[in-house]
Amino acid sequence: MTDLSTEPAPDLAAVLAHIDAHRDAHLQRLMDYLRHPSISAHDIGIREVAGLLVEMLERLGMEAEAVPTAGHPMVLGRRSDVAGAPTVLLYGHYDVQPPDPLEAWVSPPFEPTIRDGRIYARGAGDNKGQHFAQLLALEAHLAVHGRLPCNVIVLLEGEEEIGSPQIAQFVRDHADRLRADLVVTADGPLHPSGRAVLSLGVRGMVGFDLVVRTGRTDAHSGNHGGLMPNAIWTLVHLLATMKTPDGRITIEGLHDPIRPPSNAERAAAESLPVDIPGYLAEMGLVRLDAPEGRAFHDRLMFHPTLTINGLHGGYGGPGSKTVLPCAAVAKCDVRLVPDMTPDQVLDCVRAHVARHAPEVEVIGRGGMLPSRTPIDSPYTAVVADALRLARGEAPLVVPSFGGSLPDYVFTQILGVPAFVTPYANADEANHAPNENLSIELFHAGIRSGAALLSRLGGMRTEG
Repeated sequence: MTDLSTEPAPDLAAVLAHIDAHRDAHLQRLMDYLRHPSISAHDIGIREVAGLLVEMLERLGMEAEAVPTAGHPMVLGRRSDVAGAPTVLLYGHYDVQPPDPLEAWVSPPFEPTIRDGRIYARGAGDNKGQHFAQLLALEAHLAVHGRLPCNVIVLLEGEEEIGSPQIAQFVRDHADRLRADLVVTADGPLHPSGRAVLSLGVRGMVGFDLVVRTGRTDAHSGNHGGLMPNAIWTLVHLLATMKTPDGRITIEGLHDPIRPPSNAERAAAESLPVDIPGYLAEMGLVRLDAPEGRAFHDRLMFHPTLTINGLHGGYGGPGSKTVLPCAAVAKCDVRLVPDMTPDQVLDCVRAHVARHAPEVEVIGRGGMLPSRTPIDSPYTAVVADALRLARGEAPLVVPSFGGSLPDYVFTQILGVPAFVTPYANADEANHAPNENLSIELFHAGIRSGAALLSRLGGMRTEG
């Protein structure tokens, strides 16, 4: 492990003052950026926005390019100003979700609009507003000091919203160009209380379809009922063997590789604030999912899930149609915790299905490995302190988010610690109509990025 010693940090106050003095200009520039669609699922505006980002990075004195992949390009930039200082890789994504349904937007998704202290636009929180705040933090240091306090790599992906299909191979192919001491991603929401968050991991995931056909065509439920197997019942019975009513996933071997959380991770999870009645009210629920007695944050961090995303077959329209369905599909996903893998889970699912319903086909839909940075990483306290310096309050340290990001390419392929520092409000409505970002939080994000660079600049690497 690299030895680290703390030296006096560079003057941060002047940088923060510069950021405060340029609030209005920064907001207008973000609005200009958000006017450019970059919808990866539809290949709309991707290359144009990649080109804009390359120009931005070049104006920051970076060696920058849009690197082609088998899909959408990766935007890569690097600037090395301080020999012996750490190198931080700042990751984000410039692609956005499709804006549909358009009729649900109060204002057009690519015409940024300010209402009640928030900027409304597709990509405002996820992820353009957040990585743009990181770029403005770089710019502020350069404007005040003429150089960055540490070495910086910027990697902005164009396919995160479609599952990051190229990033693992890209990181393997360009590992030398991506060599860093740590990775920091600004993405996701703050805690619902408004507290800053420092996350050290994410769950992985794998998706699969269960597909069955029991006959040539749908049939009359009277003339053929009792003779022809019902495809939906076949799947219902199979699914019932995979999870019990009390919440236990019963797919054989699924849990075998799971690495239990450390004592420090458990303590961090237990220290997080939680308002279960408030959560139930917000979500319109009367209870948490089974099993009973499992701690709120344990459910999101330390346990896999099995979700039926949809069950399709037969007739679901208005009125009555007494049909016996010959085909059915269940779409499912499993969220993964260390050290599960998508391949291991699919192997277990296929073996389970072969035992319980061999006529059902399992079709994998791709996946993503989980990631977890040890809580005792020497950089954990540094990143946390940077958030404290910027926001005046220590962040909540979260061992893992419940969702999935491609952090595994950094922790498992590059072998470096990876941290997520969200800048967006908890109700940012990412992936939904009326996506938004609090202007105050956007400003706080720029300050947070600047403090991170400054805090890293007070360190030196040896060995």
